[in-house]
Amino acid sequence: MKRKKMDSQTMNKANTMTSRDKTPRQVLPIPDQPYLGVRPLDARDPAAKFPRITPLRPPAGAPNVVVILLDDVGFGATSTFGGPINTPTLERLAQNGLKYNRFHTTALCSPTRSALLTGRNHHTVGFAGISEIATSAPGYTGIIPNHCAPLAKTLKYNGYATAQFGKCHEVPAYETSGAGPFDRWPTGMGFEYFYGFVGGETHQYYPAIYEGTTPVEPPKTVEEGYHFTEDMTDKCVGWMQQQKALMPDKPFFVYFAPGATHAPHHVPKEWADKYQGKFSAGWDKLREQTFKRQKELGVVPADCELTTRHKEIPSWDEMPDDLKPALERQMEVYAGFLEHVDHNVGRLVDALEQMEILDDTLIYYIVGDNGASAEGTRNGTLNELLIFNGIVGVETAEFLKANLDKFGGPESFGHYSYGWAHAMDTPYQWTKQVASHWGGTRNATVVHWPNGFKSKGEVRSQFHHVIDVAPTVLEAAGLPVPTLVDGVLQTPLHGVSMAYSFDDAKADERHTTQYFEIFGNRGIYHQGWVACTKHRTPWVPEPDCTFLDDVWELYDTTKDWTEARNLATENPKKLEELKTLFLLEADKYLVTPLDDRTVERFNAELAGRPELITGNQQIFVPGMKRLSENSVLVIKNKSHAVTANITMPDGIKAEGTIIAQGGMFGGWALYARNGKLKYCYNYMALEKFYVESKAEIPAGDHQVRMEFTYDGGGLGKGGVAALYIDGKKSGETRLTATACSTFSLDETLDIGEETGTTVAEDCQTPNRFNGKIKFVQLDAKLDGKDHVLTPEQRFHIAMSRQ
Repeated sequence: MKRKKMDSQTMNKANTMTSRDKTPRQVLPIPDQPYLGVRPLDARDPAAKFPRITPLRPPAGAPNVVVILLDDVGFGATSTFGGPINTPTLERLAQNGLKYNRFHTTALCSPTRSALLTGRNHHTVGFAGISEIATSAPGYTGIIPNHCAPLAKTLKYNGYATAQFGKCHEVPAYETSGAGPFDRWPTGMGFEYFYGFVGGETHQYYPAIYEGTTPVEPPKTVEEGYHFTEDMTDKCVGWMQQQKALMPDKPFFVYFAPGATHAPHHVPKEWADKYQGKFSAGWDKLREQTFKRQKELGVVPADCELTTRHKEIPSWDEMPDDLKPALERQMEVYAGFLEHVDHNVGRLVDALEQMEILDDTLIYYIVGDNGASAEGTRNGTLNELLIFNGIVGVETAEFLKANLDKFGGPESFGHYSYGWAHAMDTPYQWTKQVASHWGGTRNATVVHWPNGFKSKGEVRSQFHHVIDVAPTVLEAAGLPVPTLVDGVLQTPLHGVSMAYSFDDAKADERHTTQYFEIFGNRGIYHQGWVACTKHRTPWVPEPDCTFLDDVWELYDTTKDWTEARNLATENPKKLEELKTLFLLEADKYLVTPLDDRTVERFNAELAGRPELITGNQQIFVPGMKRLSENSVLVIKNKSHAVTANITMPDGIKAEGTIIAQGGMFGGWALYARNGKLKYCYNYMALEKFYVESKAEIPAGDHQVRMEFTYDGGGLGKGGVAALYIDGKKSGETRLTATACSTFSLDETLDIGEETGTTVAEDCQTPNRFNGKIKFVQLDAKLDGKDHVLTPEQRFHIAMSRQ
């Protein structure tokens, strides 16, 4: 349904505290009004006339809204903003819309997403970092407070249809299991429909998908051409078409957040091959080429400077020649990954056009939730889980070259070198996580809304931040910022509407002050000036120095667009003024106390956040699946046992998965093969250790068990895995090394059938266990007395966990 065109001048007159219609919308949900008139006895009485029931709708002229947020893309990546990677959809929208070249994020995933979805600064909504490192400090809880209602909830309560597709990394880690609670999942935060994954990343070929809060499997296999970006786009297009087919007068709000281009970098080979040979000159030359194109396109001023590469980032010439083929392929895969996701965004845009609602849809295309990611180490990796487990030196140049064809495919979990990340952030300093500098926080953004503003193909250079999206959407929809939501008094929005700039390139910017802080890297923008300090380097485990010893820098960005000329020594008075302002803003928005701890924040007990699983035992029952590592007893770096009570029917040999945790790139599984009990320990895809029972599992009721005796002496050491059937030892093997930190960031623990990729090569999906599983138990403490779990012991354990 086409709506009356409304220009930005009209929009700017809309008071954000009042509705554009007469409906009172400051209190949400809008209270139902009781009928106070006369009600005759008989419905046939002429006096029995009542107002028609009318469905809730936003004010007339409210547009559809689509917010697209890509993952880990730097300012200098896309062809639209001078980069080497073709993004025809972004260019198409820019030609008929506006490019914003001073739009900012927080420098990290969850903080940016929580700020975007609420219109408030990320510390105020509890997301100083990702949810996995939340603490009990007010700005660090990883919990969006109910006094900061998300935009989706405000829109839903005002009559919008709402849906989220793709990545959700705002759920507290201890609330990601099938037990819930689900009020902080997308469907509890205002989205009526959700199709995507919960967490920081997922395997694009074997994703851990949820529909609402229910785990579902991909609709087709990798062999049939499956890729998650294409799948979520199909779901999004189908949902929009259904909405307009059934309720054409009801606008929708779509939040489209692909996992691309976060690691693992996964894309069909033909997309990566488009860029074959295009990065052979290396990242230094690429920065120069990108910077030149950026000036030609006018997305940076003609007189600005290319910032200097820091010593922590090696030059291309410093990299070993025998490593360069792998480095080039990493970048080719990344480029294909970005073009592939842009292509799928194009499918979404095409669908809007085919439904004849493109011009009446406000589209935000935000290219990255932070700068490009430098989390792939100096050499890049085929399996980034090696990095998280501190396993270094195994991916030699020879190893990477031998596996060159795997990059980008389902047998990889790859990431590129941080040299490429720096190039993707051209022309700025640093990368993702470095909130102190534009390389971490400045992201290319395009806004498209032909019915909302007249300007086309222009650049806007007013300073803006991700918290400005929510107030812009509300102004476009003619909706007030609510004062009460679900009975809770609301914290005012921190952002400002960007609508004033839509048809006025020279308008004075309205977002004049903004703090930045992630992991102690911090800064303050105020009226063109920036004071900042880089506290730590992303790929260095510990901070560079204490907070008091941090060295601050000063930039006048009205004259120095890229922050290339540090004025700290020339203007110390201005620097001190801005440092004071940072402290004031930090106090106002719950940034303090600053927290650069690493190990402590990953320890829930030390950090002060809840733990789903405590103690030394955990019991699973049939049907439990898709349990993340945050939902499972930690058995790493210690002796442990896995026990299952099973029943095998007569006449068949035991086959299939009993329990598995992790997948192709790391994990373990207890399963049956050809009637025998087997255990596989997958050491981060570097080596698989197998042990098979000497005896077959007989028909009837039996207890099968694996006991692992840890060598000790540090983290990630080896040990002996032994198999038992009804308490009798039936095989053992030695593991020379184990994972010390994590099996997977996306693969899960499953009972009775493995989802995603498989741990063992001889237990491929579908691998449903053909017997009956009564229960499975993990024990992280062995008493060494016997090798059977008695019913009395199991009862005692269950009761102690009530």
